[in-house]
Amino acid sequence: MTAYGKPTVVGDGVAELVLLWGGFPIVGAAAGWLLAAGAGWVTDLAWAPAQGLFRLIDGLPDGYALGGGVGLGVLAGLVVAAMGTADRVQVTVDGTRVRLRHQGKDQDIARSQTRMVFVDGKDLVLLDGETRELTRQRSDLPADRLTAAFREHGWPWTDADPHRDEYRRWVPDLPGLPAGAEALLRARQEALADDRGEEARELRAELGRYGVVVRDDDKRQYWRLTRSDHSPR
Repeated sequence: MTAYGKPTVVGDGVAELVLLWGGFPIVGAAAGWLLAAGAGWVTDLAWAPAQGLFRLIDGLPDGYALGGGVGLGVLAGLVVAAMGTADRVQVTVDGTRVRLRHQGKDQDIARSQTRMVFVDGKDLVLLDGETRELTRQRSDLPADRLTAAFREHGWPWTDADPHRDEYRRWVPDLPGLPAGAEALLRARQEALADDRGEEARELRAELGRYGVVVRDDDKRQYWRLTRSDHSPR
């Protein structure tokens, strides 16, 4: 990554990885041990769910039950750690571009393309000169660290979305949308309702081709138009 000066990396904390790969397996092991140790007690509770499973565990020799519970707990913790690691976001900023790494994929955005940078809730947003979104990346990265990184390298940071008041809540058949955008918003609403995140992201990008910018609030869609009139290519 070419840079003027040393790049600033946000999201490279070793402590986070230690917590993921050390903490979750330990918690899983403890939960598995408690599950096995308390199986007999749970079988006496007529209202408790999964009685068959607890009776099976209670019928095993103590060594096998406790060892199996701990092993399964550790395995579950490792799975959670792997999922958390894959979902981590890393942002690398220098004077010429920013690189966003998520799920093993990199997205580079040039400083020359960018006219505004801000955090919207948990989303890092970069806009171009036509107010189109160059990216909207969700993460748990601290907003103050992102602010410091972009400002340090001279990016046009703003503390809030200056176009927030332009958004309108989407409801079916609302006037004002470009032709074709209504069907995409309907499809995207279904994707949000069914937690199909990747499909929702793809439809967001497709709406951008129509000059429609979308933001979400608790599975509700809000939209605005960019400054220029775009038609799909």
